[in-house]
Amino acid sequence: MGYEIRPGTRKELDIMIDWAAKEGWNPGLHDGDTFYTTDPKGFYLGFLNGKPISSISAVSYDSKFGVLGFYIVKPEHRGKGYGYQLWLESLKHLPTQNIGLDGVLAQQENYKKSGFELAYRNIRHEGVGILEQPDDKNIVLLSKIPFKKLLQYDNPMFPTTRATFLKEWIKQPESLAVGYIKDGKVLGYGMVRKCRTGFKVGPLFANNPEIADKLFQKLRMFVGKDNQIYLDTPEVNKEAVRLAEKYQMKPMFETARMYTKGKPNINLQKVFGVTTFELG
Repeated sequence: MGYEIRPGTRKELDIMIDWAAKEGWNPGLHDGDTFYTTDPKGFYLGFLNGKPISSISAVSYDSKFGVLGFYIVKPEHRGKGYGYQLWLESLKHLPTQNIGLDGVLAQQENYKKSGFELAYRNIRHEGVGILEQPDDKNIVLLSKIPFKKLLQYDNPMFPTTRATFLKEWIKQPESLAVGYIKDGKVLGYGMVRKCRTGFKVGPLFANNPEIADKLFQKLRMFVGKDNQIYLDTPEVNKEAVRLAEKYQMKPMFETARMYTKGKPNINLQKVFGVTTFELG
């Protein structure tokens, strides 16, 4: 039967998510539905003699932007060219897009050979939740905010409009999604979701460090005392890194955020927490 590559089904995406968990990437418990809905044709598996051994996602948001993720080959099949064949096949799904990825630093040189350039690094921090504290009247559930207004706020912090993704993402089970509203304007929003281990924040966008801090405390309250919480900060946003350090969060690892057509024009000074390494 040999080696065959084809798009994965929704059920097969769960295989990819399980592999990501084994790699230590700690995926969200309910990420799969949102990921697949965003681009049902963007998930690929490589099969050797009918059994899945490799995976990659090449999610297209539109004709201008796409993201690679889930690039995994089962350990016993590495170094044999299966991953690279899958890589080349997946890129056919993103022929016109500026392609982004969050790669492990060790693979950075390999990605450069495929036309990717380093834009900046993201740092994952680990900390703990907190007990109840006084509520801030400006913080409201995202479900109370008109979606059009939320999308308008989100646009400058992401390379393209992502309505399909965002609609599904913010209503995940076992999550909290909140916004910061003042005088009818959205000044920030954040979400935290249950993962294989603890909870992961993403995104955390805010107009300034003070609002980011207030939103982060609300998310930490949802997680609860002594439960683990993770925040992925762009290293170039020094205030985001300071926020993690303020609460004694420990750096766990870094990724290289890379693009094929240059760094998009996004407002990284408002990005205190990356949405997800898999889909940008």
